[in-house]
Amino acid sequence: MTVRVYFRLFTLCRGLAALTAALLLLASAAQAERPANEEEESTRLAQETQNPVANLISVPFQNNFNFNTGTTNATQWVLNVQPVIPIPVGNWNLITRTIMPIVNQPELFSGGPRTEAFGLGDVNPTVFVSPSKPGKFIWGIGPTMTLPTATVSRLGSGRWSAGPALVGLFIEGPWVAGALVNQQWDFAGWSDKHVNAFLMQPFVNYNFAHGWYLTSAPIVTGDFSASGDNHWTVPVGGGGGKLWRVGKVGLPVNTQLQAFYNAETPEFGPDWQLRAQVQFLFPR
Repeated sequence: MTVRVYFRLFTLCRGLAALTAALLLLASAAQAERPANEEEESTRLAQETQNPVANLISVPFQNNFNFNTGTTNATQWVLNVQPVIPIPVGNWNLITRTIMPIVNQPELFSGGPRTEAFGLGDVNPTVFVSPSKPGKFIWGIGPTMTLPTATVSRLGSGRWSAGPALVGLFIEGPWVAGALVNQQWDFAGWSDKHVNAFLMQPFVNYNFAHGWYLTSAPIVTGDFSASGDNHWTVPVGGGGGKLWRVGKVGLPVNTQLQAFYNAETPEFGPDWQLRAQVQFLFPR
């Protein structure tokens, strides 16, 4: 890995670590002064963060570490910046969810050309249409697209892709459970690669008092353009999280940590994953 890539990665990690530490220290100091009704509100907000089509503005910073990748057993790091913005339209909400990946990919294969790369990957916007006053079953449907925005060719597909996206879930007492599914096919671009990509994220959450919760939200992917038995990545695992109130204004910040073992993975895919997320919330 070049010195420039090391420097960029170090700068990003240092900034994220400092931000997370500051938020946790502020939250710990402020937590003891919060009234009981605000603690109940924290638990309610924690449930809303687990609903992909909630009427809630949020900006998650999701760190993903993919371990033992390629023949060099390298660690790939992906920071997903994922702003979620709901837009009320009559009796409906339009929920925009955009994933902007910043990727650090070290050399994955020994004996070949050097392949380390750092930069922006392909941006993935999705727009869900969802009822503003749903019943017990909450749902959303809409289009998703991947834009060939990668700043380094190795970090993207070089293709425009699009397809349908669907989410459905139930909230019952402390439980939030459901799944998000999408499928994309390429339709234009300059690369000779083809995209036939499936994604499913089932999620199960159990919420405790004071904003604490247990969660399992693995991201199952299927690459049907891959050869042989290299189609599926199927993680198994989970973790926990907590919604904090930060500072005098009580800014809600959701923190989460999950770990997954890849029960099924492509030949040179990672063995396991670690996901650490800090999510800033802006309730209406």
